[in-house]
Amino acid sequence: MTDAWVALEPGADPDERLGLLRRAHETFTSAGRVERPVRPVVAASWRRSARARVSPDGTAPVELANDDLDAYRDSHPLARAMPLFRELMGAYAHDGEHLVAVCDAFGRMLWVEGDARSLRRAGRMNFVPGARWAESSVGTNAPGTALALDRPVQVFAAEHFLRPVHPWTCAAAPLHDPYTGRLLGAVDITGGDSLAHPHSLAFVQAVARAAESHLALSGPAPRADDDTALLYALGRDEALLVAGGSKVRLSRRHSEILVLLSRHPEGLSGDRLLCELYEDESVTPVTLRAELSRLRRLLGPDLLCSRPYRLTVPVEADFTVVARRLGSGAVAAAMGAYAGPLLPGSQAPAVVRLRGRLEGELRAALVARADPGLLSDWVHSPWGEDDVAVWQALAEVTSVRQHPSVHARVRALEAELRAPAPVHGTPSPAPVRANPSPAPASATPPATVLQRPPA
Repeated sequence: MTDAWVALEPGADPDERLGLLRRAHETFTSAGRVERPVRPVVAASWRRSARARVSPDGTAPVELANDDLDAYRDSHPLARAMPLFRELMGAYAHDGEHLVAVCDAFGRMLWVEGDARSLRRAGRMNFVPGARWAESSVGTNAPGTALALDRPVQVFAAEHFLRPVHPWTCAAAPLHDPYTGRLLGAVDITGGDSLAHPHSLAFVQAVARAAESHLALSGPAPRADDDTALLYALGRDEALLVAGGSKVRLSRRHSEILVLLSRHPEGLSGDRLLCELYEDESVTPVTLRAELSRLRRLLGPDLLCSRPYRLTVPVEADFTVVARRLGSGAVAAAMGAYAGPLLPGSQAPAVVRLRGRLEGELRAALVARADPGLLSDWVHSPWGEDDVAVWQALAEVTSVRQHPSVHARVRALEAELRAPAPVHGTPSPAPVRANPSPAPASATPPATVLQRPPA
C-alpha cells in the first residue's frame, strides 16, 4: 500500500478486503493476535483499544444532551467554523448519503449532520451529538483515532473496533487553534464503502486546513500588549511565547527557562537557575550562560536581562491561569484551560515539581467535585487514561447499567495494581497511577486573565 493512512489501495476489492478484515477482527478480539491485512496504524489502535478494555460489542456513551449540549457547543471555538463545514461538506454529504461530524478534543460529538436516512442508522449506534467517540471509549474509529494520533486517518468497515460500526467507513482530520497549535477537535465524514478512497481522506484534510484558516481570520489572535507577554506551556514540550506583537516558539531548554522566570518576576540568580534546571550537578555555569545568551538573542535584549536573570514584562502563563481558577474554586473553568501536563517531556527539577503540583491539585479538585462530565474528560485524555483514582471516582457517580465500560475499566486497573511485579527480563505493563496524596496549594502571583485562545 502506498499510503498507510488510506484504507484501500487503488484497485483493491472492498468486498474481499472486508471479509479478510472481519476474520482478522475476530482473531484479534478472541486471541489477541493481529493478522494480515490489518494496517499497522489500525493494529496499534486495536491494541490501545484492548488496553482501554473497550468491549467490541459496546456502544458510545451519550454524555451531553439538550441544554447542556447546546450551551457547550455554542461556546466552543469550533462553532465559528460550522458554517464553513456546512458549505464545503453539506452537499457532498447529502448527495452521497454521508454524514459530517465535528467533535471536541476529548472525542465528544458536537455536531452530526447529513443525509436523514444515514442519521437514523447512525443514531442506533449512538453516533449522535453529545456522545463520546474517543478511541479510549469506543476503540478504533476515524475521529477518535485522528485525535489520538493528531493526524488525518481513514478507517474502513471492520477496521473499526466496535462490531456495530463495521458497516461504516469514515475519514477524519484533527483541527487546531491556528495561533497556539492546540488541538481543538476533529472533523469527520462517515458513510459507506465508497469513502474508502484516497480522495475522501484528502478532502477532509483540506476541509480541516480551510477551517483553521477561517478561525485565524474570523477571531481575534491572542494579543500581548506592551506590558504583558503570554506563555503557553501546557501539553507541549516547546512553549509558545506571544510578546510585542510576535510569536516565538521556544526550544525545550528555553521553554524551561521561561517557565521558571515567569514564576519568579523578581528574578533568579545564575546559581539558582542552574539548580532548578539541571538534574546533572556536573553541568557548569558556562553551559547555562550560553543558553541564556542564545535566548536573549532570540527574544531581544529588552525582554530578558541579567543580575539577576529576569523578564522585563509580566508574563501571563496558561498554567498560572489553571492554578488561579482552581484557587477560586472554578474547577470546570480550570479543566477547560488545562491543555495537558506542563512541558511533559521536561526533567528539569523545578518543572517536574510544578507539573506534579498542578496536576495533583486539578485531579484532587475533580475527584472532590464528582462531576461525571469533568471526570470523564480527564480519564479519556492521553494523560488520564490510566489514572485509577479518577476512574474510581467516575465509577462512583455512574451506574454499572448505564456505563458498564467505566466499571470494567476500573476493575482492570485495580487488578493491574494488585498484580505481582514482573519477573526480571520480562516486559512490564504500562504504569497505572494510584491515588496520590493531595498536593499542597500552589501560590501564583496576581496577573491579568489569559483568554483561552482563540475563543
